[in-house]
Amino acid sequence: MEVSPTATSGISVDLYGLSDTKSLPEPDVDILTCDALRIPAHSSILASVSPVLENVIDRPRKHRSSERVIPILGVPYDAVLAFVRFLYSSSCSEENMEKYGIHLLALSHVYLVPQLKHRCTKELGQRLTIENVVDVLQLAKMCDAADLYLKCLKLVANHFKVVETTEGWKFLQDHDPWLELDILQFIDEIESRKKRTRKHREEQRLYLQLSEAMECLEHICKEGCTSVGPYDMEPGHKRGPCSKFSTCQGLQMLFQHFATCKRRVNGGCLRCKRMWQLLKLHSSMCDEPDSCRVPLCRQFKLKMQQEKKRDEARWKLLVKKVVSAKTISSLSLPKRKREEELGEARSTTPPPNGIRSFRL
Repeated sequence: MEVSPTATSGISVDLYGLSDTKSLPEPDVDILTCDALRIPAHSSILASVSPVLENVIDRPRKHRSSERVIPILGVPYDAVLAFVRFLYSSSCSEENMEKYGIHLLALSHVYLVPQLKHRCTKELGQRLTIENVVDVLQLAKMCDAADLYLKCLKLVANHFKVVETTEGWKFLQDHDPWLELDILQFIDEIESRKKRTRKHREEQRLYLQLSEAMECLEHICKEGCTSVGPYDMEPGHKRGPCSKFSTCQGLQMLFQHFATCKRRVNGGCLRCKRMWQLLKLHSSMCDEPDSCRVPLCRQFKLKMQQEKKRDEARWKLLVKKVVSAKTISSLSLPKRKREEELGEARSTTPPPNGIRSFRL
């Protein structure tokens, strides 16, 4: 068998990637690559880096005089050469990583070279594109490269409409339907998670708005605002808008409507129903109903004590969520961020006469 002209040029710096090869003994094993090309190597070095190569080297030979050959086939000669250089020098050039990163990942997995596998996983993750992501995804799954596999899945999920037009995706559909199913399930889970997150944020926003409404309700009933206040206090017409005037204005208009509406007795007015809900929520949260100046606070408290436990538990749950949302918001966000979000919430608040109702 002919020997590779590249490999027979002697032990060179270029062959092993070492600055000094004078201390190395004569090669005692050949690595056979595709096209019958060979790379001379040292069994002691190969065995010290790769346990798989150690087992191959220690395997009994049929004849003592036969030469020791390790076949590494199925990948380009230059990729095997880059792999051998890493075994000797623990380094790999950027050029080789760019050209043979996929092959080196496969070799590092097969021959159990964790340092090279980590390097390949990192480099391939940085070089992912729409065109190669499916191929890298398949390899990452076969090589148990979890981080790279997850990164590929996220890229596919974020650009699925484009990825499904590539040749790699078409090949995957024809030859690996189970992996295709895994990808589609992953995309479905991401969409479900986004929906849950979006729903949770909407709920938290509603609870924060209710918390602010409770503060404004107490402010109006105790101190009074621009047009509505306690019966024993003149409304502050000359007083400027309070810090939460957007919410206060809506509540004042609800109060004015509630006082004059003729349909509220029969329960046919939605705005009055919202007012009842806000008053009942306040009563559920109030700790001093006997001295509270919010209308009907004590009456609601007494009524809730007489109602069924099921309905009482629902109101307690709502109170808990409103208080919790306010607490978490104040603890988790810096002051400037809280002010920005509050301003944004006010800007998206419905018109003053359209304060949102809520469902238990």
